[in-house]
Amino acid sequence: ANGRRDEGETVMFVVVDNGVAGLVCVADPVKETTPDALKALHELGFRIIMATGDNERTAKAVAARLGIDEIRADVLPEDKARIIQELQQQGRKVAMAGDGVNDAPALAQADVGIAMGRKGTEAAKEAAEMVLADDNFASIVAAIREGRTVYDNLMKVIAWTLPTNGGEAFTILAAIAFGLPVPITHVQILWINMITAAALGLTLAFEPTEPGAMHRP
Repeated sequence: ANGRRDEGETVMFVVVDNGVAGLVCVADPVKETTPDALKALHELGFRIIMATGDNERTAKAVAARLGIDEIRADVLPEDKARIIQELQQQGRKVAMAGDGVNDAPALAQADVGIAMGRKGTEAAKEAAEMVLADDNFASIVAAIREGRTVYDNLMKVIAWTLPTNGGEAFTILAAIAFGLPVPITHVQILWINMITAAALGLTLAFEPTEPGAMHRP
């Protein structure tokens, strides 16, 4: 008898006359969005490593579906943390995604620990800096896109604000240094900083993602 669960798992049982022999086959299918998400991370310059406690044959089968070339199989929880530590000693920044109790040491060791919000254990969530509410790797790519957008817009605001405020401050300081009347009144300073600067700064802060933002390493 074969039965398929809602989660996509396949369970099979075999019954013979002189006894019962049970054969259970569980398939944990890869999410449709995961291969594309990992490909996007690779194009961004990320080095993708699978570290799992499963045996090598299982790890290779899953890695082949995900397009991952670098695999560490049959690793213990402390091995995962050690691998991350070695990468960090090489000057790399490491993000670790995991969901089990055995992933907690590695999640804590990583620069950015990413736990699964649905299937993840409480230990994994507490050890991580980020929790994926939908357990979807594509959310990591979306977070990177949002982060780069915020960073780019922040740089735009700073690049615009410093020259304008710097020019304003320099004008006032120069007038004081040469004993001249202050060219800008208090009300005008408040108007420039509170009205004009704030309005234009908010406009820059909410600009959409730059076309090449996701093509930078």
